[in-house]
Amino acid sequence: MLAFCRFSRRALSLLLCSIPHFSRRWLLQGLVAYALAMGTPASASTCPQQPPETLQEDYQALNAQLARWDQAYYHQGQRLVDDGTYDSAKRQLARWARCFPSLTVSHITLHEPSGSQRQPIPQTGVNKLSDRAAVAHWITQQTNHPLWIQPKVDGVAVTLMYRKSHLVAAISRGDGLEGQDWLAKASHIAAIPLQLPDTAPSRVILQGELYARRDAHTQSRDGLDGARARVAGLMARDSLTDRQGEEIGLYVWAWPDGPATMPARLAMLADWGFDEVADTTHAVTTPEDVARWRDYWYDHALPFATDGIVVKRGDRPDGNEWEASPPDWAMAWKYPAQQAIAHIDALDFTVGRTGRITAVATLTPVMLGDKRITHVSLGSLPHWRTTDVRPGDQVRLRLAGLTIPQLQDVIIRKRPRPPVAAPDADRYDRLSCLRLTPKCREQFLARLEWLGSENGLDFEGIGPATWRQLVDAGLIEGLLDWRTLDSRTLEKLPGVGTKTAHDWRARFATADKRSPHRWLRALGLPAIPQDALEAILAEHDIRELTRWAPSDWQRYSGIGETRAKQLEEFFHHPEIRRLLRSLHKDRISREEGTTETVNDAR
Repeated sequence: MLAFCRFSRRALSLLLCSIPHFSRRWLLQGLVAYALAMGTPASASTCPQQPPETLQEDYQALNAQLARWDQAYYHQGQRLVDDGTYDSAKRQLARWARCFPSLTVSHITLHEPSGSQRQPIPQTGVNKLSDRAAVAHWITQQTNHPLWIQPKVDGVAVTLMYRKSHLVAAISRGDGLEGQDWLAKASHIAAIPLQLPDTAPSRVILQGELYARRDAHTQSRDGLDGARARVAGLMARDSLTDRQGEEIGLYVWAWPDGPATMPARLAMLADWGFDEVADTTHAVTTPEDVARWRDYWYDHALPFATDGIVVKRGDRPDGNEWEASPPDWAMAWKYPAQQAIAHIDALDFTVGRTGRITAVATLTPVMLGDKRITHVSLGSLPHWRTTDVRPGDQVRLRLAGLTIPQLQDVIIRKRPRPPVAAPDADRYDRLSCLRLTPKCREQFLARLEWLGSENGLDFEGIGPATWRQLVDAGLIEGLLDWRTLDSRTLEKLPGVGTKTAHDWRARFATADKRSPHRWLRALGLPAIPQDALEAILAEHDIRELTRWAPSDWQRYSGIGETRAKQLEEFFHHPEIRRLLRSLHKDRISREEGTTETVNDAR
């Protein structure tokens, strides 16, 4: 405790040294250290819109959850959540703290494991920077300091202490100040030398990572592959066998009391048999160098799993100045997270073309992969009722197919549960909202979007924004009202000039050349095999179909009882019948006009 207080940052020393080291550790690392790593003040665009008093309970709950994860990780060898979720939770907590200094952290008493041993030199941890811009900013602050890059090995941290070349202590990372005594287990791990050469200094302290050995592990292909969980599980056992120890490798990433320069340290470590660290530590000077090595190690085989890279100054302070908090002379840039924790700010419901209601959550922005995620679909209305996600909840997201964010589970539920007004599912179905009414806007717009898409009449350049503008201007209330719009009417719309109006009108005119089956699909015809639809339209006029019973439809291959019933309902619906009659009359008019033109020419 006294050593820590002596070397704490002056502005924080009184606060940090007045609370127990467990709470101090993760208060410092979870709030202050990360805020320092970000290096930029919170702006209005990144802060929650709700007042701080409404976030206090959420803040306390996330704070407690992080404490439980830390306890399991550092003292029980268990990773309860992936790193992406953990890191995003810490970022969220730090962001709230920066936005609202009035938020307070409750004291949390964590279980202190028995048999703990004090670190001879604190394990510092490392600040995790969020993106390339933050990495570049950090590098600019390291002027005239040599920089070195290493892969960030995914394992469990260990401190090894040698006296007169003999291993006398092996200590788990713990909270950075104290950890578990692993000396007995270390004797069964072949990668840990029990004795250094006689030429080694009288005292040597090494910090490194115990990792699960992998054969040609490629991070981009294999992911973390449960590597850390495997070695953590082995080290959590009461005892370790020689055979189990063979599964564990050692990557020495720090020699706190070693030579002053990185080349000197690497050369001596290589002489002692630690070849991996010498082979994978490289000098870098620019953000481009860092990005290049990060990409290389992500795509090339290594004997261990990695979750990013670490860059550090070669001329770091002496070990007796190290603290159990991330230093300013090292940083980590992790690989894109495939999972993250997010705060639900609001909930909305959308109605699709077929009447399907989907719940959509608005999030406090979070990075997932290389994407900034602000919304996530929570699925259909019945599925949302099952998950019961509500504003104020803190959820875990994952990437599906590397591109689409999906809800994985709810980490913390807001209490008491806030009320949510969901739409009435009985109001919407496959044939609802064929015309615009006050409660039909969303589904009606979805129908127009489908009608103009490549699935329907294929109006190139006519998208959701165009349909919305036409509906908002009161020009469209029925699915086919666009057919009567002329260029002069369109030109009166804000931002629509002569050329745009002419282009829209030209796109609409292409509908006259579309086949009957394209028209039916554009109007929302239930899906049936293309061959069956073409055969039906070749044998029958569309007007006949409005009189068919389900049994008539079932005569064609690929149309079952359920689909036949849907087809009957579609063609018997009054609005669909009206639209089909209108199309038929227009077709007859065009044909008669063409005939008259030919006769006049004769």
